[in-house]
Amino acid sequence: QVQLVESGGGLAQAGGSLRLSCAASGSIFSINTMGWYRQAPGKQRELVATITRGGSTDYADSVKGRFTISRLYANTVYLQMNSLKPEDTAVYYCNANGAYDYWGRGTQVTVSS
Repeated sequence: QVQLVESGGGLAQAGGSLRLSCAASGSIFSINTMGWYRQAPGKQRELVATITRGGSTDYADSVKGRFTISRLYANTVYLQMNSLKPEDTAVYYCNANGAYDYWGRGTQVTVSS
């Protein structure tokens, strides 16, 4: 089992920045890819960014050049979000993928115009 705890969400103005953190505990040796997904009201959950154990990253087109995902050791992942837009408003979920998929409870990010 893997437990994920997110932090760092909140309210920002358009053009501002926020940094999300996700700490994994438990069977972290089983984790390969970690990432962030988001879900806005009335919309499906979508990929934001992922990073593998080896450091390979993948980003949604909508956040390329604005968001940066990074990873510290095997169990902590960050999402630096710059140049925030109102359309970035969503609940952001941390994900860890290995033998199974694990999800955090989510952290709200609200960007005001």
